[in-house]
Amino acid sequence: MKIAHRIDDLGTETAFAVAQAAAEWKAKGNRIFPFHLGDIDIPTAPHIVDAMNAAIADGKTGYCPGPGIPELRAVLADDIGGQRGMPVDAEDVVVTTGGKPVITKFLQTVMNPGEGVLYPNPGFPIYESQIEYLGGVPLPYRYVPTPDGFAIDLDHLRSLITPQTTALIYNDLQNPISAESTDAEREAVAKIAQEHDLWVLSDEAYFEMRYEGESRSIAALPGMQERTVILYTFSKKFAMTGSRLGCAVAPREVANIISTLNTNDESCTTHFVQWAGIAALQGTQEPVHRMLDEFRGRRDAVCDLVNGIPGMSVAVPQSTFYVFPDVTETVQRMGLTDVGEFAQQALHATGVSFCTREHFGRRQPGEDRDYIRLAYSGIGLDDITEGLGLLRDWVESV
Repeated sequence: MKIAHRIDDLGTETAFAVAQAAAEWKAKGNRIFPFHLGDIDIPTAPHIVDAMNAAIADGKTGYCPGPGIPELRAVLADDIGGQRGMPVDAEDVVVTTGGKPVITKFLQTVMNPGEGVLYPNPGFPIYESQIEYLGGVPLPYRYVPTPDGFAIDLDHLRSLITPQTTALIYNDLQNPISAESTDAEREAVAKIAQEHDLWVLSDEAYFEMRYEGESRSIAALPGMQERTVILYTFSKKFAMTGSRLGCAVAPREVANIISTLNTNDESCTTHFVQWAGIAALQGTQEPVHRMLDEFRGRRDAVCDLVNGIPGMSVAVPQSTFYVFPDVTETVQRMGLTDVGEFAQQALHATGVSFCTREHFGRRQPGEDRDYIRLAYSGIGLDDITEGLGLLRDWVESV
Protein backbone atom coordinates (compact mmCIF):
# COMPACT_ATOMS: atom_id res chain seq x y z
CA MET A 1 0.00 0.00 0.00
CA LYS A 2 1.32 3.43 -0.97
CA ILE A 3 1.39 6.60 1.08
CA ALA A 4 0.93 9.97 -0.63
CA HIS A 5 4.23 11.61 -1.58
CA ARG A 6 3.23 14.95 -0.05
CA ILE A 7 3.46 13.40 3.43
CA ASP A 8 7.24 13.50 2.96
CA ASP A 9 6.99 17.31 3.11
CA LEU A 10 4.91 17.39 6.29
CA GLY A 11 6.80 18.58 9.35
CA THR A 12 5.65 18.84 12.93
CA GLU A 13 5.73 21.12 15.95
CA THR A 14 9.15 20.00 17.07
CA ALA A 15 8.74 21.08 20.70
CA PHE A 16 6.62 17.95 21.13
CA ALA A 17 9.64 15.81 20.21
CA VAL A 18 11.58 17.49 23.02
CA ALA A 19 8.63 16.83 25.32
CA GLN A 20 8.81 13.13 24.50
CA ALA A 21 12.52 12.99 25.36
CA ALA A 22 11.82 14.78 28.64
CA ALA A 23 8.96 12.40 29.44
CA GLU A 24 11.17 9.39 28.80
CA TRP A 25 13.86 10.78 31.11
CA LYS A 26 11.23 11.49 33.78
CA ALA A 27 9.84 7.95 33.44
CA LYS A 28 13.25 6.69 34.56
CA GLY A 29 12.79 8.49 37.87
CA ASN A 30 14.52 11.77 37.07
CA ARG A 31 13.37 15.28 37.95
CA ILE A 32 12.37 17.45 34.97
CA PHE A 33 12.26 21.23 34.72
CA PRO A 34 9.99 21.78 31.67
CA PHE A 35 11.11 24.83 29.72
CA HIS A 36 10.41 23.13 26.37
CA LEU A 37 6.68 23.47 25.66
CA GLY A 38 4.65 26.67 25.52
CA ASP A 39 1.64 25.26 27.35
CA ILE A 40 0.21 27.11 30.34
CA ASP A 41 0.18 25.71 33.87
CA ILE A 42 -2.56 28.12 34.99
CA PRO A 43 -6.10 26.70 34.64
CA THR A 44 -8.78 28.31 32.52
CA ALA A 45 -10.71 30.87 34.60
CA PRO A 46 -13.76 29.45 36.45
CA HIS A 47 -16.29 31.74 34.77
CA ILE A 48 -15.16 30.49 31.37
CA VAL A 49 -15.43 26.86 32.47
CA ASP A 50 -18.85 27.57 33.97
CA ALA A 51 -20.05 29.06 30.69
CA MET A 52 -18.83 25.99 28.81
CA ASN A 53 -20.58 23.64 31.22
CA ALA A 54 -23.76 25.72 31.08
CA ALA A 55 -23.72 25.55 27.28
CA ILE A 56 -23.40 21.76 27.43
CA ALA A 57 -26.28 21.57 29.91
CA ASP A 58 -28.31 23.83 27.63
CA GLY A 59 -27.86 21.42 24.73
CA LYS A 60 -25.21 23.37 22.78
CA THR A 61 -23.63 20.06 21.75
CA GLY A 62 -24.65 19.70 18.11
CA TYR A 63 -23.62 21.20 14.81
CA CYS A 64 -23.48 24.96 14.44
CA PRO A 65 -22.60 27.33 11.56
CA GLY A 66 -19.26 26.66 9.85
CA PRO A 67 -17.97 30.24 10.25
CA GLY A 68 -18.93 30.27 13.93
CA ILE A 69 -22.00 31.17 15.94
CA PRO A 70 -23.16 34.74 15.18
CA GLU A 71 -22.90 35.79 18.82
CA LEU A 72 -19.19 34.95 19.05
CA ARG A 73 -18.35 36.43 15.66
CA ALA A 74 -19.94 39.72 16.71
CA VAL A 75 -18.09 39.85 20.03
CA LEU A 76 -14.79 38.97 18.34
CA ALA A 77 -15.29 41.67 15.72
CA ASP A 78 -15.83 44.30 18.41
CA ASP A 79 -12.91 43.13 20.55
CA ILE A 80 -10.33 42.58 17.82
CA GLY A 81 -11.26 45.72 15.94
CA GLY A 82 -11.34 47.80 19.09
CA GLN A 83 -7.98 46.54 20.35
CA ARG A 84 -6.35 47.30 16.99
CA GLY A 85 -8.13 50.53 16.13
CA MET A 86 -9.62 49.22 12.88
CA PRO A 87 -13.16 48.47 11.69
CA VAL A 88 -14.07 44.78 11.77
CA ASP A 89 -17.50 43.35 10.91
CA ALA A 90 -18.80 40.04 12.18
CA GLU A 91 -18.80 38.75 8.59
CA ASP A 92 -15.01 39.30 8.48
CA VAL A 93 -14.53 36.84 11.36
CA VAL A 94 -14.36 33.06 10.87
CA VAL A 95 -14.14 30.96 14.03
CA THR A 96 -11.62 28.10 13.94
CA THR A 97 -10.46 25.21 16.11
CA GLY A 98 -7.59 27.21 17.58
CA GLY A 99 -5.25 29.59 15.83
CA LYS A 100 -3.12 27.02 14.03
CA PRO A 101 -5.72 26.08 11.34
CA VAL A 102 -5.65 29.69 10.15
CA ILE A 103 -2.11 29.12 8.85
CA THR A 104 -3.14 26.18 6.68
CA LYS A 105 -6.37 27.74 5.45
CA PHE A 106 -4.67 31.02 4.61
CA LEU A 107 -2.13 29.15 2.47
CA GLN A 108 -4.82 27.01 0.85
CA THR A 109 -6.67 30.18 -0.07
CA VAL A 110 -3.91 32.40 -1.47
CA MET A 111 -1.03 30.11 -2.52
CA ASN A 112 -0.85 27.94 -5.61
CA PRO A 113 1.70 25.10 -5.89
CA GLY A 114 5.05 26.52 -6.97
CA GLU A 115 4.41 29.99 -5.55
CA GLY A 116 6.70 31.44 -2.90
CA VAL A 117 5.79 32.36 0.66
CA LEU A 118 8.02 34.45 2.91
CA TYR A 119 8.10 33.37 6.55
CA PRO A 120 10.22 34.10 9.64
CA ASN A 121 13.13 31.83 10.48
CA PRO A 122 13.64 31.14 13.33
CA GLY A 123 9.87 30.92 13.54
CA PHE A 124 6.91 28.72 14.37
CA PRO A 125 7.78 25.46 12.57
CA ILE A 126 4.26 24.92 11.20
CA TYR A 127 4.78 27.79 8.73
CA GLU A 128 7.55 25.92 6.95
CA SER A 129 5.77 22.60 7.25
CA GLN A 130 2.51 23.77 5.69
CA ILE A 131 4.14 25.76 2.87
CA GLU A 132 6.04 22.68 1.76
CA TYR A 133 3.16 20.26 2.33
CA LEU A 134 0.85 22.35 0.16
CA GLY A 135 3.41 22.57 -2.65
CA GLY A 136 4.65 26.10 -2.12
CA VAL A 137 8.20 27.40 -2.21
CA PRO A 138 9.46 28.27 1.29
CA LEU A 139 11.28 31.60 1.49
CA PRO A 140 12.67 31.95 5.02
CA TYR A 141 13.68 35.46 6.04
CA ARG A 142 16.08 35.97 8.89
CA TYR A 143 16.54 38.12 11.98
CA VAL A 144 19.64 39.89 13.23
CA PRO A 145 20.53 40.37 16.91
CA THR A 146 20.24 43.84 18.44
CA PRO A 147 20.83 45.14 21.98
CA ASP A 148 17.06 44.88 22.55
CA GLY A 149 16.58 41.43 21.04
CA PHE A 150 16.14 40.79 17.32
CA ALA A 151 15.13 42.70 14.20
CA ILE A 152 14.00 41.52 10.78
CA ASP A 153 16.76 41.63 8.17
CA LEU A 154 14.71 43.74 5.76
CA ASP A 155 17.33 43.67 3.02
CA HIS A 156 17.36 39.88 3.15
CA LEU A 157 13.57 39.77 3.06
CA ARG A 158 13.48 41.99 -0.02
CA SER A 159 16.13 39.89 -1.74
CA LEU A 160 13.96 36.77 -1.55
CA ILE A 161 11.00 38.22 -3.45
CA THR A 162 10.40 37.06 -7.03
CA PRO A 163 7.44 37.48 -9.39
CA GLN A 164 6.23 34.09 -8.10
CA THR A 165 6.10 35.26 -4.46
CA THR A 166 2.49 35.49 -3.34
CA ALA A 167 2.41 35.88 0.43
CA LEU A 168 4.28 36.92 3.55
CA ILE A 169 3.83 35.44 7.01
CA TYR A 170 4.54 38.03 9.68
CA ASN A 171 4.71 37.17 13.38
CA ASP A 172 5.03 40.33 15.43
CA LEU A 173 5.54 39.37 19.11
CA GLN A 174 7.30 36.33 17.80
CA ASN A 175 7.64 32.71 18.86
CA PRO A 176 10.36 31.58 19.54
CA ILE A 177 12.55 34.69 19.76
CA SER A 178 10.10 37.16 21.39
CA ALA A 179 11.01 39.74 18.75
CA GLU A 180 8.66 42.71 18.42
CA SER A 181 8.74 45.11 15.51
CA THR A 182 9.34 48.78 16.01
CA ASP A 183 6.83 51.06 14.31
CA ALA A 184 9.41 51.70 11.59
CA GLU A 185 10.00 48.00 10.97
CA ARG A 186 6.27 47.24 10.86
CA GLU A 187 5.72 50.06 8.38
CA ALA A 188 8.62 48.80 6.26
CA VAL A 189 7.11 45.31 6.11
CA ALA A 190 3.76 46.82 5.13
CA LYS A 191 5.42 48.83 2.38
CA ILE A 192 7.13 45.72 1.01
CA ALA A 193 3.82 43.83 1.00
CA GLN A 194 2.07 46.62 -0.90
CA GLU A 195 4.90 47.20 -3.38
CA HIS A 196 4.93 43.52 -4.33
CA ASP A 197 1.17 42.93 -3.99
CA LEU A 198 1.59 40.24 -1.34
CA TRP A 199 -1.03 38.68 0.87
CA VAL A 200 -0.05 38.88 4.55
CA LEU A 201 -0.78 36.48 7.38
CA SER A 202 -0.36 38.42 10.61
CA ASP A 203 0.08 35.83 13.36
CA GLU A 204 -1.10 37.71 16.45
CA ALA A 205 -1.27 34.83 18.91
CA TYR A 206 0.64 36.87 21.51
CA PHE A 207 -0.91 40.27 20.77
CA GLU A 208 -2.22 40.62 24.34
CA MET A 209 0.46 38.53 26.03
CA ARG A 210 2.67 41.47 26.92
CA TYR A 211 4.09 43.11 30.05
CA GLU A 212 5.00 46.63 28.98
CA GLY A 213 4.11 48.82 26.05
CA GLU A 214 1.23 48.49 23.62
CA SER A 215 0.73 46.04 20.77
CA ARG A 216 -0.04 47.22 17.25
CA SER A 217 -1.29 45.29 14.24
CA ILE A 218 0.11 45.58 10.74
CA ALA A 219 -3.47 45.15 9.51
CA ALA A 220 -4.37 48.55 10.95
CA LEU A 221 -1.82 50.39 8.81
CA PRO A 222 -3.12 52.22 5.71
CA GLY A 223 -3.70 49.90 2.78
CA MET A 224 -3.13 46.71 4.77
CA GLN A 225 -6.50 45.47 6.00
CA GLU A 226 -7.62 44.48 2.51
CA ARG A 227 -4.57 42.22 2.05
CA THR A 228 -4.11 40.88 5.60
CA VAL A 229 -5.51 37.89 7.47
CA ILE A 230 -5.16 38.10 11.26
CA LEU A 231 -4.63 34.90 13.23
CA TYR A 232 -6.28 35.19 16.66
CA THR A 233 -6.36 32.57 19.41
CA PHE A 234 -7.93 32.17 22.84
CA SER A 235 -5.13 29.78 23.85
CA LYS A 236 -2.66 32.26 25.28
CA LYS A 237 -4.63 35.18 26.71
CA PHE A 238 -7.31 33.04 28.33
CA ALA A 239 -5.25 29.91 29.14
CA MET A 240 -7.51 27.87 26.86
CA THR A 241 -4.86 25.86 25.01
CA GLY A 242 -6.83 22.61 25.09
CA SER A 243 -10.17 24.19 24.22
CA ARG A 244 -9.00 24.78 20.64
CA LEU A 245 -10.66 28.08 19.85
CA GLY A 246 -9.46 30.87 17.61
CA CYS A 247 -10.43 32.78 14.50
CA ALA A 248 -9.32 34.38 11.27
CA VAL A 249 -10.10 38.03 10.60
CA ALA A 250 -9.93 38.44 6.86
CA PRO A 251 -11.11 40.41 3.83
CA ARG A 252 -14.65 39.24 3.07
CA GLU A 253 -13.74 37.14 0.02
CA VAL A 254 -11.04 35.29 1.95
CA ALA A 255 -13.27 34.91 5.01
CA ASN A 256 -15.91 33.22 2.89
CA ILE A 257 -13.34 30.79 1.50
CA ILE A 258 -12.00 29.95 4.96
CA SER A 259 -15.59 29.32 6.05
CA THR A 260 -16.00 26.85 3.19
CA LEU A 261 -12.76 25.15 4.20
CA ASN A 262 -14.13 24.86 7.74
CA THR A 263 -17.18 23.04 6.39
CA ASN A 264 -14.95 20.68 4.43
CA ASP A 265 -12.49 20.02 7.24
CA GLU A 266 -14.31 20.10 10.59
CA SER A 267 -17.93 21.02 9.78
CA CYS A 268 -17.75 23.54 12.63
CA THR A 269 -15.86 24.53 15.75
CA THR A 270 -17.18 22.86 18.91
CA HIS A 271 -20.45 24.59 19.74
CA PHE A 272 -20.22 24.78 23.53
CA VAL A 273 -16.59 25.96 23.42
CA GLN A 274 -17.72 29.00 21.42
CA TRP A 275 -20.02 30.06 24.27
CA ALA A 276 -17.04 29.78 26.60
CA GLY A 277 -15.23 32.15 24.23
CA ILE A 278 -17.99 34.71 24.60
CA ALA A 279 -17.68 34.50 28.38
CA ALA A 280 -13.91 34.91 28.10
CA LEU A 281 -14.25 38.10 26.07
CA GLN A 282 -17.20 39.64 27.92
CA GLY A 283 -16.48 38.49 31.48
CA THR A 284 -14.01 39.76 34.03
CA GLN A 285 -10.45 40.20 32.78
CA GLU A 286 -8.96 39.91 36.25
CA PRO A 287 -7.67 36.35 35.64
CA VAL A 288 -5.84 37.64 32.55
CA HIS A 289 -4.19 40.39 34.58
CA ARG A 290 -3.18 37.95 37.32
CA MET A 291 -1.66 35.57 34.77
CA LEU A 292 0.33 38.38 33.16
CA ASP A 293 1.59 39.48 36.57
CA GLU A 294 2.70 35.91 37.26
CA PHE A 295 4.42 35.59 33.89
CA ARG A 296 6.13 38.96 34.31
CA GLY A 297 7.73 37.69 37.51
CA ARG A 298 8.80 34.50 35.78
CA ARG A 299 10.24 36.45 32.86
CA ASP A 300 12.29 38.65 35.13
CA ALA A 301 13.62 35.65 37.05
CA VAL A 302 14.48 33.71 33.88
CA CYS A 303 16.35 36.64 32.35
CA ASP A 304 18.28 37.39 35.55
CA LEU A 305 19.27 33.75 35.99
CA VAL A 306 20.17 33.15 32.35
CA ASN A 307 22.39 36.20 32.26
CA GLY A 308 24.20 34.78 35.29
CA ILE A 309 25.15 31.55 33.51
CA PRO A 310 28.65 31.65 31.99
CA GLY A 311 28.49 32.24 28.25
CA MET A 312 24.75 32.97 28.07
CA SER A 313 23.07 36.29 27.35
CA VAL A 314 19.52 37.42 26.63
CA ALA A 315 17.64 40.69 26.32
CA VAL A 316 14.49 41.15 28.39
CA PRO A 317 11.45 40.84 26.07
CA GLN A 318 8.28 42.84 26.57
CA SER A 319 5.93 40.15 25.29
CA THR A 320 5.21 36.43 24.79
CA PHE A 321 6.39 33.89 27.36
CA TYR A 322 9.67 32.85 25.76
CA VAL A 323 13.29 33.92 25.90
CA PHE A 324 15.87 33.03 23.25
CA PRO A 325 19.32 33.31 24.81
CA ASP A 326 22.58 33.17 22.89
CA VAL A 327 24.48 30.16 24.26
CA THR A 328 27.36 30.10 21.79
CA GLU A 329 30.08 30.62 24.39
CA THR A 330 28.41 28.17 26.77
CA VAL A 331 28.40 25.41 24.14
CA GLN A 332 32.07 26.09 23.44
CA ARG A 333 32.88 26.13 27.16
CA MET A 334 31.35 22.66 27.48
CA GLY A 335 33.63 21.42 24.70
CA LEU A 336 30.70 20.77 22.36
CA THR A 337 30.19 21.63 18.71
CA ASP A 338 26.44 21.05 18.51
CA VAL A 339 23.71 22.87 20.46
CA GLY A 340 21.53 19.77 20.27
CA GLU A 341 24.16 17.81 22.14
CA PHE A 342 24.27 20.61 24.71
CA ALA A 343 20.48 20.30 25.19
CA GLN A 344 20.70 16.52 25.61
CA GLN A 345 23.54 16.72 28.11
CA ALA A 346 21.78 19.49 30.04
CA LEU A 347 18.66 17.31 30.34
CA HIS A 348 20.59 14.36 31.69
CA ALA A 349 22.86 16.41 33.98
CA THR A 350 20.30 18.84 35.41
CA GLY A 351 16.78 17.85 34.30
CA VAL A 352 16.37 21.19 32.49
CA SER A 353 14.53 20.57 29.21
CA PHE A 354 14.45 23.12 26.40
CA CYS A 355 14.27 23.53 22.64
CA THR A 356 17.13 24.77 20.49
CA ARG A 357 17.27 27.05 17.49
CA GLU A 358 17.12 23.95 15.24
CA HIS A 359 13.55 23.28 16.37
CA PHE A 360 12.31 26.45 14.66
CA GLY A 361 13.23 26.11 11.01
CA ARG A 362 16.31 25.08 9.12
CA ARG A 363 19.44 27.00 10.06
CA GLN A 364 20.25 29.50 7.32
CA PRO A 365 23.59 30.01 5.55
CA GLY A 366 25.91 32.22 7.54
CA GLU A 367 24.35 31.53 10.94
CA ASP A 368 27.22 31.08 13.37
CA ARG A 369 25.55 31.64 16.75
CA ASP A 370 23.80 29.04 18.91
CA TYR A 371 20.50 29.76 20.66
CA ILE A 372 18.03 27.92 22.87
CA ARG A 373 14.40 28.70 23.65
CA LEU A 374 13.16 28.70 27.22
CA ALA A 375 9.37 28.80 27.70
CA TYR A 376 8.26 29.91 31.17
CA SER A 377 4.49 29.53 30.79
CA GLY A 378 4.40 26.00 32.17
CA ILE A 379 6.87 26.15 35.04
CA GLY A 380 6.51 27.97 38.35
CA LEU A 381 8.89 30.47 39.87
CA ASP A 382 10.38 28.07 42.43
CA ASP A 383 11.15 25.47 39.76
CA ILE A 384 12.54 28.17 37.46
CA THR A 385 14.95 29.22 40.19
CA GLU A 386 15.95 25.66 41.08
CA GLY A 387 16.26 24.42 37.50
CA LEU A 388 18.28 27.30 36.13
CA GLY A 389 20.39 27.25 39.28
CA LEU A 390 21.27 23.62 38.55
CA LEU A 391 22.04 24.52 34.95
CA ARG A 392 24.35 27.33 36.12
CA ASP A 393 26.13 25.04 38.59
CA TRP A 394 26.63 22.40 35.88
CA VAL A 395 28.08 24.90 33.42
CA GLU A 396 30.30 26.47 36.08
CA SER A 397 31.64 23.04 37.09
CA VAL A 398 33.30 22.52 33.70
